Amino acid sequence: MTNRIVEFVIGEAPPKRLDKAVSRDVPEEAQLSRTRLARLITQGHVQVNGETVVDAKAHVEMGAQISIMIEEADDSHIGPEDIPLDVVFEDDDLIVVNKPAGMVVHPAPGSPSGTLVNALLHHCGDSLSGVGGIKRPGIVHRIDKETSGLLVVAKTDAAHQGLAAQFEKHTVERYYRALSYGAPNGNDPRLRGIRGTSFEAGNILKVTTQLARHKHDRQRQAVLFDGGRHAVTRVRIVEPYGNPETLALIECWLETGRTHQIRVHMAHVGHGLVGDPTYGGKRKLSSKSLPAAAIEAVQKFPRQALHAAVLGFEHPVSREMMRFEAPIPDDMASLIELLK
Repeated sequence: MTNRIVEFVIGEAPPKRLDKAVSRDVPEEAQLSRTRLARLITQGHVQVNGETVVDAKAHVEMGAQISIMIEEADDSHIGPEDIPLDVVFEDDDLIVVNKPAGMVVHPAPGSPSGTLVNALLHHCGDSLSGVGGIKRPGIVHRIDKETSGLLVVAKTDAAHQGLAAQFEKHTVERYYRALSYGAPNGNDPRLRGIRGTSFEAGNILKVTTQLARHKHDRQRQAVLFDGGRHAVTRVRIVEPYGNPETLALIECWLETGRTHQIRVHMAHVGHGLVGDPTYGGKRKLSSKSLPAAAIEAVQKFPRQALHAAVLGFEHPVSREMMRFEAPIPDDMASLIELLK
């Protein structure tokens, strides 16, 4: 493993704490996040005027000479794989991709290869400067294997920290398109009577619950009203299909981003997603409600009809506001054409 040394001088009127002063004055090109700097201090890799200091709260004066020893990032234990990627945007700090349905984001015991991370390691190569000391893409959010759409991934430690902070504060813009059974309409008294539901102006359904792992099925999430994690989803009807409203193209946006959140919330309100194998995506449809070809296509749709269509955030380095859109994928688009 090779090391590099970053040296600089503490400027005027520094914060009293060493970690804050170092974070303020470290050169941008070092690409060291506040979290990484704090860890380097406690690990004994920071010297002040030639003396090693391990207390992040230590006092530091203007003009102090700072020297930071950084171990260059190790290669990831995950192997790169030459898998095609739909790259929507890329710069030195991050990459935005349009993930196809069927691709797992991160390797796991059941999916050790063929993942987005494997593909990114090959695509990015040496442009990954290291996240947490490892040359790997920084995954700050995920979408399910069978959900398609937009993901932003960090290429540097600083970008990873900046993006993660935005997701934690729920300031990232995320809109999904989905096909649901029935149309979630505010005129439906059944829907208004479900706990956790309300309607906002413009016939926008708001679902507010807690979510936690299901007690008896560890692959599922469950709606709770005591315990679990706070979750808020908003939904509007884009276009209803059938007579009466048998299916609908809906737009969902997240105030929070929990595992399976849209899928669980839509099932909770009785408007589960077409093709969802976990939360009840198979229903018998009346032959009078839709053409026979459309009914057959709905029943055979092989995945949850859910697509991450819009992603907006502040660039963690340039501070530029960024917004990306991905068109509905072919499988969903073909089904929608039949429904029309």
